[in-house]
Amino acid sequence: MFTSLVTRRNLTPAPPAAAGDVHGTRRSSGARLEASERVRIVGEGFETIGWTLNVSRGGVRLIVEEPLGIGGEYRLQVGDDSAPFRAARVVWVQDEADGQIVGAQFLDGSGSEIPPPNT
Repeated sequence: MFTSLVTRRNLTPAPPAAAGDVHGTRRSSGARLEASERVRIVGEGFETIGWTLNVSRGGVRLIVEEPLGIGGEYRLQVGDDSAPFRAARVVWVQDEADGQIVGAQFLDGSGSEIPPPNT
């Protein structure tokens, strides 16, 4: 039997769960929408492609092959080449055997609505 070691790092320690609070680590950024959109990730001297796992008003969970740094600020383009870029900061990463799962927070404050999936 194989065991998998997962390493997850984030910018802040996990908050204590309040009594009776099932999801003490949930943010108040609204509902998450499952998605599988291509994401172009651009940083200073860096560009790669990833895929969304879910999107909310406050951020996005991505899967990438090339590692991203915690606290790193990037421009994300979710969907096709006509989609606008949004500024985002990586707030947590989970290392996997074939890449990373990444949580990124949108920085532009314009995300009052969940972006619609491109069709």
